Amino acid sequence: MFSMMLRRAALEHVRYASKRQHVLSCRWLSENKEAVDEYPSDKYQREEEMMQRFLRVDQAGEVGANDIYAGQMAVLGRTKDAPIIRHMWKQEEEHRDKMNELVLRYRIRPTLLMPFWRAAGFALGAGTALIGKEAAMACTVAVEDTIVQHYTDQIREIVDSGREEEYKEVLQVLTKFRDDELEHHDTGLEHGAEAAPQYKLLTQSIKLGCKAAIYITERI
Repeated sequence: MFSMMLRRAALEHVRYASKRQHVLSCRWLSENKEAVDEYPSDKYQREEEMMQRFLRVDQAGEVGANDIYAGQMAVLGRTKDAPIIRHMWKQEEEHRDKMNELVLRYRIRPTLLMPFWRAAGFALGAGTALIGKEAAMACTVAVEDTIVQHYTDQIREIVDSGREEEYKEVLQVLTKFRDDELEHHDTGLEHGAEAAPQYKLLTQSIKLGCKAAIYITERI
């Protein structure tokens, strides 16, 4: 009889202790949610995933930009506008090579959609060039406007992560590339982009396509 009472009391104690521990754990988690969210290992993992996402899409973007200019040069390579396009293309080649280097260094898998984006980039460059020089420049304006904003967002996200020193080189690269892309954007405007047929519709459509490509490439 006594042993049964003792066993029952022990069980009641265990139930009470377990319930109290659960309540205290829930209370601690509620009061320290920010600390839990920023637990070092979780925070580090998120930032590593951030860098993988950044460099994967940036590599694809710079490769695609090279193909856009290749498509434009295939059509406009013997016109008076060829030197302007060639100058911008040369800078994009430097961007592509640097992104390839960073992807290898950080051991990041390139996007599985790279062959598709390369074909799409060449088709976009050649297609707009076939419409005319102004449409080719409008294409440059639309693409570079999207990329300038994209790089600016990435720079801000790295700074907000508090790891500027660790990713110092990446920040420098993104800042330089953003400035180069802004120069290309302004060059397009200076060389008649706004005179392209259906300029607003053309540029908005290209921007929409670029944003969709960025979203998809970050994930595949």
